[in-house]
Amino acid sequence: MRIPLSALIGLVLTAGFFLMAIFAPWIAPYGMAEVVGDVWEPRSAEHLLGTDNIGRDLLSRMIYGGRTTIVIATLATVLSFTLGSFMGLTAAVIGGWVDQVMSRFVDLIMSIPTLIFALVVLSVMPVTLPVLILVMGLLDSTRVYRLSRAVAVDINVMDFVEAAKLRGEGRMWVIFREILPNALSPLVAEMGLRFIFAVLFLSTLSFLGLGVQPPASDWGGMV
Repeated sequence: MRIPLSALIGLVLTAGFFLMAIFAPWIAPYGMAEVVGDVWEPRSAEHLLGTDNIGRDLLSRMIYGGRTTIVIATLATVLSFTLGSFMGLTAAVIGGWVDQVMSRFVDLIMSIPTLIFALVVLSVMPVTLPVLILVMGLLDSTRVYRLSRAVAVDINVMDFVEAAKLRGEGRMWVIFREILPNALSPLVAEMGLRFIFAVLFLSTLSFLGLGVQPPASDWGGMV
């Protein structure tokens, strides 16, 4: 199977960013919070991107910031897909009032703008990395819930699922052995998009002062 050129470019760039995040301590010329020069130094051989308002090397902070951004976005995406997929598949299989209550609750959460919701929550809670990951993951799980439920509703009425139910298989068996394997394609495709949205969402929060807190760096906070 031939990989499209656009997909290949995206894979190479994404792999490069992940490698940069993993090997940041060995790639960055200086420490993340290390003061290495005067304030606002221009580009030079020692500081390829100059320094910031404290005298820290901007290239080093950009590399470490990529590490912070990618780690938080990855963990938030994993949390959102783990929770959203499980709840969506469960609602589709159980159906009835359970499905109605869960779906209406998700509709209620989605009716509130995500950024405003996150700003309100983070303004009254300590802005730490676990809190950021939890807030981002929970808010994004509503989108995953809608997708996984929509896919699972169609799969749930197919003959092989009905046969599993007639054999007496439990709901969890049906979810993880019959429905989930057949729903992976759209879920995996959506996971890539949700990761990108998580990066942008974190950058927005940091730009507004409610994301990653100094002296740690991330791309949004460096703008």
